[in-house]
Amino acid sequence: MSIAANRHPAVRAVVCSEPLSARMSRQHNDANVLCIGSRVVGQGTAIDIVEAFLSAAFEGGRHATRVTKINLP
Repeated sequence: MSIAANRHPAVRAVVCSEPLSARMSRQHNDANVLCIGSRVVGQGTAIDIVEAFLSAAFEGGRHATRVTKINLP
């Protein structure tokens, strides 16, 4: 899922199977697409992952340099 999504410009997709990775991917990598495997993650955990992803914000600062490099053509 994320490999196909990341082919498109300005998409930073992440695969998450727990809330910590979802939160950290938003805060550190400014991820804007969340991918969750339905065979790997249960419904309750999926809800927790989505809530963590949507409630987190990009921290910028030292992380902004990395995101700039990711966005280079």
